[in-house]
Amino acid sequence: MHRFRHLLLAFGLLGCAALAQAQTPVKIEPIRASERVYYVQGSGGMASRANAAFNSNAAFVVTDDGVVVFDALGSAALGAQLRQAIARVTRQPIRRVIVSHYHADHFYGLQSLVGPGVEIWAHAKARSTLESDLTRSRLAQRQRDLAPHVNDRQQLLPATHWISFPDGPERAFTLGGVSFRLIDVAGAHSDEDLMLFVDGERVLLAGDLYFSGRLPYVGNADSKAWLAAMDRIVPLGPKVVIPGHGAASSDPAPDIALTRDYLTYLRETMGAAVRDLKSFDEAYAQTDWSRFAKLPAFEAANRINAYGTFLRMEQELLNK
Repeated sequence: MHRFRHLLLAFGLLGCAALAQAQTPVKIEPIRASERVYYVQGSGGMASRANAAFNSNAAFVVTDDGVVVFDALGSAALGAQLRQAIARVTRQPIRRVIVSHYHADHFYGLQSLVGPGVEIWAHAKARSTLESDLTRSRLAQRQRDLAPHVNDRQQLLPATHWISFPDGPERAFTLGGVSFRLIDVAGAHSDEDLMLFVDGERVLLAGDLYFSGRLPYVGNADSKAWLAAMDRIVPLGPKVVIPGHGAASSDPAPDIALTRDYLTYLRETMGAAVRDLKSFDEAYAQTDWSRFAKLPAFEAANRINAYGTFLRMEQELLNK
């Protein structure tokens, strides 16, 4: 483990040195969500060259003994900018980086955040995601489509701590006088979803459990489990919820409703098509998408989401 930490540090120092002169068309500015919690907000839509792969959020919590970071953004260069943004807010060092899930837009910045004493936490189920052919092929795709912002210096770093939940769906920890709850919602948006609740601040870092102001990316996610996981948000009684994409909200109900309504609509329309033995192309063409068509990311994501849900509904029908 000692050698592994040195490797992580080496990756981080090399990454920061190489990226210090990187030019990006975006500027990351921290937004204060509560006394101790800040976040940075990516642009609407999907990752692109135009937004330098900055389409997701990251957050950080300043404690009296260091900073807890939640998610690392979508490139090593963005991770370096996130580190600089944190340094503009506090002199406290980064102690822990928690990855909500191992999708490219949330963990590619890790190599610029590691260093002495920095732990990376992720759900234990993310280990297989990181090692998958899909994750490796996604890197190649991003290096091709998002160059030079994602390039051949991009590293896919593992966690130093793979977190499991043997005693229930929550795991509490304290750092610098601040109490946190790590919440297991694996199997919703991804196989390894985590949320983080900052108790004293009553701020929830929700990851991609819901999307604010843009179409969710669903793919072949288990939308039934996702809908059930979203029911975990309201009982927490958060004052502020910071999603994985879009603006933070002190009244998250409308944004949660958008994600919920979209998932429900996908399941209803694609489920009916499966039961009626329609082809996917026929089902997609006959579905009225007008309610969602003006949302950012619709053109890039909706057909993928619909097809993934179509396959998912076929699976559910076969398993009945």
